[in-house]
Amino acid sequence: MDISVVIPVYNEVETLPELHQTLSDTLDRLPQSAEIVFVDDGSTDGSGAVLDDLAHLDARVQILHFRRNYGQTAALMAAFQRSTGSVVIPMDGDGQNDPADIPRLLDKLCEGFDVVSGWRMPRDDKFSRRLPSVVANRLISSLLGVRLHDYGCTLKAYRREVIEDVRLYGEMHRFIPIYAAREGASVTELRVTHHPRRHGKSKYGFGRISRVFLDLLTLYFIDRSLDRPIQFFGKIGLFFWGIAFLAFGWAAVLKFGYDVSLIQTPLPLLAATIGLSGVLFILLGIIAEVQTRIYFEGRGKPPYKVKSIVKHSTTERVPVLAGRW
Repeated sequence: MDISVVIPVYNEVETLPELHQTLSDTLDRLPQSAEIVFVDDGSTDGSGAVLDDLAHLDARVQILHFRRNYGQTAALMAAFQRSTGSVVIPMDGDGQNDPADIPRLLDKLCEGFDVVSGWRMPRDDKFSRRLPSVVANRLISSLLGVRLHDYGCTLKAYRREVIEDVRLYGEMHRFIPIYAAREGASVTELRVTHHPRRHGKSKYGFGRISRVFLDLLTLYFIDRSLDRPIQFFGKIGLFFWGIAFLAFGWAAVLKFGYDVSLIQTPLPLLAATIGLSGVLFILLGIIAEVQTRIYFEGRGKPPYKVKSIVKHSTTERVPVLAGRW
């Protein structure tokens, strides 16, 4: 297959027939061959039966049924592994993404990009959903260095080679462009249509904010310090030591300059507590460093990927960023 459209579904029984129809109309107009992979993420409203009917009607459709609800990230991971297209296009199953944007995503890939990320603009959601999203997108961009306006938009286009080695968990599906960029892929974004939800209810809420934030911290550590964790934890430990030194120094100034007994101020105890925390962070960094060495050396996995090798005017290319689009 040339194109794989992958769609996680959880309790979207009313949306699926219309979504399949509009998606089929779009794919029929494309010159490339295509498949549609739906993942039934433990739906309880009859979505699974509707999807099975669609598979019997359309030879391009295949369905993966989960035993229970595992979440959007797990559903996308399964769809990526099951699909066969050289370009993979995930989209939501709630009908808010517009399949008519798919040709525009493909055209953007033709310009030489490896990842095209959708940007819902304007976004047809409540303010209570848009505000946390704006804050999160700016925080992610500033911390991880990949400047995108809308990480939460599922509608994207990937060359298969940039997602083959990606392993997802938690809420990590929104960070795939960052994984790809770390491997040298070129990432851009494209404004896409965002429709209002017509059926069902949103699966997103404030409960997801904490999970996304913790996954962001994890990704920040992986991005900056996976192969040198002592630099991450060691800097925190040294910072704590600096604070402890200042606290104890000020306690000494009070003792010898203002005749304030060390017993009369909490600064010595504060300095000792913060200094001990610094020691613990440094020890944690050493342990993580040892684990990292075991991981890379034990599995023989180098901390790099080769793009090309040049020998005597002959270039041997490793297909990391290559693609037919």
